[in-house]
Amino acid sequence: MRVFTDLSQLPRFRNAVVTIGSFDGVHLGHRRILEQVQALAQKHEGESVVITFDPHPRAVLKPDDTTFKLLSTTEEKIELLAQQGIDNVVVAPFSLEFSQQSAEQYVEDFLVKKFAPRFIVIGYDHRFGAGRVGDIAFLKKFEKTAGFEIVEIPAQAVDEIAVSSSKIRKALEKGAIELANRLLGHPFSFSGKVVEGNKIGRNIGFPTANIEIADPHKLVLPEGIYAAKVGENKAALYIGNRPTLSSDGNQVIEVNILDFEGDLYGQNLGVEVIDFIRPDKKLDSLEDLKKQIEADKLEIEERLRVESLGLRVESLGLSAMPKPSTLNPKPSDVAVVILNYNTRRHLEQFLPSVVANSSGARIIVADNGSPDDSIAFLRNNYPEVELIDLQQNWGFAEGYNRALQHVQAEIYVILNSDVEVAPGWLEPVLEAMKKDPTIAVAQPKILAWKSAQSPIHQSSITNHQSTNPPITNHQSTNPPITNYQFEYAGASGGWIDRLGYPFCRGRIFSQREEDHGQYDDPQECFWASGAAFFIRAELYHSFGGFDGDYFAHNEEIDLCWRLKRAGYSVWCIPKSVVWHLGGGTLEYENPRKAFLNFRNSLYSLLKNEPWGKLLWLIPARFLLDGLAGARFAAKGQFRAIWAIVRAHFSFYSNFGKMLQKRREGTQIIETQKIAPNNKEGVYHGSIIVAHYLRRVKVFSNLMK
Repeated sequence: MRVFTDLSQLPRFRNAVVTIGSFDGVHLGHRRILEQVQALAQKHEGESVVITFDPHPRAVLKPDDTTFKLLSTTEEKIELLAQQGIDNVVVAPFSLEFSQQSAEQYVEDFLVKKFAPRFIVIGYDHRFGAGRVGDIAFLKKFEKTAGFEIVEIPAQAVDEIAVSSSKIRKALEKGAIELANRLLGHPFSFSGKVVEGNKIGRNIGFPTANIEIADPHKLVLPEGIYAAKVGENKAALYIGNRPTLSSDGNQVIEVNILDFEGDLYGQNLGVEVIDFIRPDKKLDSLEDLKKQIEADKLEIEERLRVESLGLRVESLGLSAMPKPSTLNPKPSDVAVVILNYNTRRHLEQFLPSVVANSSGARIIVADNGSPDDSIAFLRNNYPEVELIDLQQNWGFAEGYNRALQHVQAEIYVILNSDVEVAPGWLEPVLEAMKKDPTIAVAQPKILAWKSAQSPIHQSSITNHQSTNPPITNHQSTNPPITNYQFEYAGASGGWIDRLGYPFCRGRIFSQREEDHGQYDDPQECFWASGAAFFIRAELYHSFGGFDGDYFAHNEEIDLCWRLKRAGYSVWCIPKSVVWHLGGGTLEYENPRKAFLNFRNSLYSLLKNEPWGKLLWLIPARFLLDGLAGARFAAKGQFRAIWAIVRAHFSFYSNFGKMLQKRREGTQIIETQKIAPNNKEGVYHGSIIVAHYLRRVKVFSNLMK
């Protein structure tokens, strides 16, 4: 990465994609903008350029504001931007004179003359020039004459960034390090020069480096003891006025690097803060202080040990991912992520096969605030499995969004907690994605799991062609099974009809086929099941992940739909096999499930179908969903009828919100598009007509 601090020495940037802002902390909210900038630069063979300012504009415009604190100094910000893979950072000197130039001067003499941008990516509320009269509309007036294009960061994204920044500062000011690090996407850090102290720590056996932070605006944590790191070294951080040793009341920042000897005076030291240990307190004697420091040291070592094992990964951040064409998936590049809520029984039943059959991949359980003993069970029985404690139930969609913010990998495998996997289940899918970089998402063949027919107890599978890996190395107490059915959620690849109703190769509505190898050929489909969902991590994040408002159900269809609109493909690779319990967390006939399925299906239509089609499709779906209600009535499932009614009321009440998401999604798709809209996996007839009127029961007869 190139860094420029002198505006008179800027080079001629190639197809510059420019974004402007303070980027204080370079937190997760900022990273979505940076990913968008990088995607545009890659698409147009240009350079990503981040323009930031020093000093921070607020420090210049409001010099008497003592409440203003920085998450990162300019030097720290540059380092964080470098970690994100930005091509160029321009640190523009900010002054009162600079702030008082007219809006025209700002555009013509600063942006156009200095950067000749191809794109400018900025927030909807960006203001510039004397009196802050310049805005998005003002910039757009220059698009044709200056040759650039404005990409607006929508209100929701800008608001989230502002909330994140304020939340991070508030968390740090309260000593809530884990929360702050989770929002940052990396450990909070600071740096400063090691200066002479009074050497009391050395005299009692705990030598410390006294750190002096030069920037008066840099946020300093509350007084107390913290677990920290200096480079790769474990460290104890103390911030306070040493009440046991001194009465002068002067605050100091001291770091004891554990198991380190050497002279650090005059050096600039960077400190990453991992966890809060305890508040500062006055002790009765020097001996009591030594005992307390020993106890703190043990606690710090344990916290850092736990952090290094990945049991707390909130402090890990996302790095810039390579372009899809450069991905080369290997097991070590794969993270199998299991979202768990109150299903310790499923972990006990199904996790052993995942651990045994996923050699080389990271296995991570993200717990959605389970009230049961899931976390204790994992820590006691699976120390090799990484744990993310989300602390509350965010639902399937938002739970994965939050968990995957803290997972670095090239391929994510989103796996239900009630799925059993075959030996060698990862390799066929990874190999397919390696060979074809346009494959964004893929799934294995998904068969139905039954307790009495658990594959884990079978010595072999006799019902599959040789392309399917056999289950081996298990004691067989039951005879081989010859009647596996496809599982409802995914089967051998998801399809959708022209009215937006999903079905599968191997499952039409509730009609499931037995697997006789009839769908063992790899096939491009429309959507992949969230029960076992392989996706390129770079695309998951750049396309915004799952829609958190779905809570659960259909979120994978929506994400696949967005990816296919950008020209990517979705595949089923049946050489990989898993068994899914299905309905393990919410039964298929549950009214809550019906509500989510009907409502979220309507959400997906509104977000992804063209307007001309929606004009007749939404009324058609209203009528067809009414017929579904009549069918539920005939079966006596009256709670399901009310679920459909509530689904439609919820859809119409959230219509405006989904329209905004449609606009945001379309903007992302346009910047990420690699090919025209991919419609493979779309059945151009009606699956309702085919199934209920033509009596089509199996997928292979659908095209006849």
